Amino acid sequence: MFALIYITTSSKEESTLIGNKLVSDRLVGCANIISDIKSFYWWHGNLEEDNESLLLVKSLLSNVDNIVKRVKELHSYENPCIVALPIINGSKEYLTWLKEEIEFEKKIE
Repeated sequence: MFALIYITTSSKEESTLIGNKLVSDRLVGCANIISDIKSFYWWHGNLEEDNESLLLVKSLLSNVDNIVKRVKELHSYENPCIVALPIINGSKEYLTWLKEEIEFEKKIE
């Protein structure tokens, strides 16, 4: 029912922009930024080494496709890392809060 979405970005600023937009759009209930990570990966046949930022967002599994679409619209990378992991358990109070915040506008209508 819930998902943690792992997204790498080019910088803390890009993570902030994307995270803020996802929360504002109520696609996610919470976004966290780890501003400085070291990444190694293959890109077009070359071994790359970059400093990146990590954006972690929490949402409903049903929102993952829309989150992936929105991140791709906002992201600077040609092929950004966007990986959704199911949340199999957690604090019931936190998960209730998360669901309520994501669905907040639906309650008003």
